[in-house]
Amino acid sequence: MPRYTVHVRGEWLAVPCLNCTNTIGWLGKEAVRRYMKNKPDNGGFSSVDEVKFYIRRCKGLGLLDLDDTVEDALEDNEFVEVVIEGDIMSPDFIPSQPEGVHLYSKYREPEQYISLDGNSLTTEDLVNLGKGLYKIKLTPEAEAQVKQSREVIERIVKEQTVVYGITTGFGKFARTVIPNSKLRELQVNLVRSHSAGVGKPLSPERSRMLLALRINVLAKGYSGISLETLQQVIEAFNASCLPYIPEKGTVGASGDLAPLSHLALGLIGEGKMWSPKSGWADAKYVLEAHGLRPITLKPKEGLALINGTQMITSLGCEAVERAGAIARQADIIAALTLEVLKGTTRAFDTDIHAVRPHRGQAEVAFRFRSLLDSDHHPSEIAESHRFCDRVQDAYTMRCCPQVKTDFHILSDHWINGGEMVFAERAETISGGNFHGEYPAKALDYLAIGVHELAAISERRIERLCNPSLSELPAFLVTEGGLNSGFMIAHCTAAALVSENKALCHPSSVDSLSTSAATEDHVSMGGWAARKSLRVIEHVEQVLAVELLAACQGIEFLRPLRTTTPLEKVYDLVRSVVRPWIKDRFMAPDIEAAHKLLVEQKASVWEVAKPYIEKYRREHIPESRPISPTAFTLGSLEINTGGGHHHEHQDEL
Repeated sequence: MPRYTVHVRGEWLAVPCLNCTNTIGWLGKEAVRRYMKNKPDNGGFSSVDEVKFYIRRCKGLGLLDLDDTVEDALEDNEFVEVVIEGDIMSPDFIPSQPEGVHLYSKYREPEQYISLDGNSLTTEDLVNLGKGLYKIKLTPEAEAQVKQSREVIERIVKEQTVVYGITTGFGKFARTVIPNSKLRELQVNLVRSHSAGVGKPLSPERSRMLLALRINVLAKGYSGISLETLQQVIEAFNASCLPYIPEKGTVGASGDLAPLSHLALGLIGEGKMWSPKSGWADAKYVLEAHGLRPITLKPKEGLALINGTQMITSLGCEAVERAGAIARQADIIAALTLEVLKGTTRAFDTDIHAVRPHRGQAEVAFRFRSLLDSDHHPSEIAESHRFCDRVQDAYTMRCCPQVKTDFHILSDHWINGGEMVFAERAETISGGNFHGEYPAKALDYLAIGVHELAAISERRIERLCNPSLSELPAFLVTEGGLNSGFMIAHCTAAALVSENKALCHPSSVDSLSTSAATEDHVSMGGWAARKSLRVIEHVEQVLAVELLAACQGIEFLRPLRTTTPLEKVYDLVRSVVRPWIKDRFMAPDIEAAHKLLVEQKASVWEVAKPYIEKYRREHIPESRPISPTAFTLGSLEINTGGGHHHEHQDEL
């Protein structure tokens, strides 16, 4: 007998359908009737017949015709939503779909797998898992490790040995011994009580990353989870069944207890869960719709699922990937601005950067040379001011290599856990690998470093908009006064930079004692991860404004052309944003430019990258050593000899 799961005013109802010739309208009425039956006031209605509604699929939110039959319009076990006319939902109402539903409706179940062993997952792999590009399976070695670890736990339970979190309570209750008959209840209670997070749920991508990273850590074989349970977790991931995980509530001390508890709660069939098929629904319904069983926790398994820093680390991996991407593109945008402001490339000479052997600095200088070297890429704009009388460029142009941070990849291979199982020693040991201090510090530093890209970009936007500094029309528009041009776009950039300054205050310097002073030093790493992503988004938006402003500046230098790679960047921008002839609605332009910085297939970096790499291949590195402590820079140590030619009197 077909059954449908129907969402009515925040409640999920299972509605069986004995007759498949019944209509969609009948299904809606039956769901409303059941909803009214469960309410003491009938939900505010006197009868089902007075309720007016429409029905849509939860997957993609497509509207359904009330006269169609359920047999023709729906699949068995499909999720639908009844929307009652005139309803105004409360602010805390959880809709059936997260923000950006149009993106999730395009989800296609992947066919490729990534094999996890707990040791070889990269940040790029994790981000791709978050995007739903792969399913997961364990390597045979990981399966063997997990089995051996579980055998130790089974022996402890059988021998009734007193071990923290397995046969005792948690935190302050570590000395309370729990009888064997209640060990399973102990684990369920742990998950339920620790599911105390608040705030918006993580997006499906971030929930998927969190779940994938937890699987990766469990695959190491130190947690004591059973292979059967871990395989159930993997099956939920592969079906894209993602628990409701509030973004706030972790102090990053005994791991990310609250977020990971919400993760485990969904897996045991409680709380909310999301899938592309169902939208948000009760976890038990979502699992059932995908042919999955809720996990039945064995001794120690609740603790195994919730003890770790995967919230911090998974969001941190996204932050690292996005920071690296925007850092590369910031160099290209700054190079374009330098052309518009008629700057020099002398500050990017190889010998200057060889004196200060910093790998990130040398790479930025190399990118500027690869984009601006007039011997390699002739520029009519550069040639137009070859013999100008200016002596120096502002720091925001010539100090780009020194200001840019070298983004170090955060390791996603931390072994997390408090009570760790060492199968080769046949024992468990209480430790502190769940503490989030290290990733918290790394993410605080990342936020500070990437923020500087926006800080220096905002100053370049000021130079582009200020006619006394740019030699261009004020605010990059003709008929100034009648038109305001980029005046408020610059204000937006300034606002974002100012907000970032507050967000860059390090969270890892803070600590509050929790769990009755058992966890008396915490990392606050969850906030470090979340705010680093907010900082990065602001940086992307500021650089989007600079990209638009630089391209608008090019309009006033025509018919002169810049270098070939920068002309390609200009063409990419003009494919989505037309020149600014007179004032118009600007926000969509900024959004379109922002997409060019975050889209992988059509980004500013993808347009310029072939020219940068070609330049790298065609230039022979110098073999002269820099200093005994220098990095090996390979092809970065090159002397172009080209570029713009006005001289600088650089400070010592």
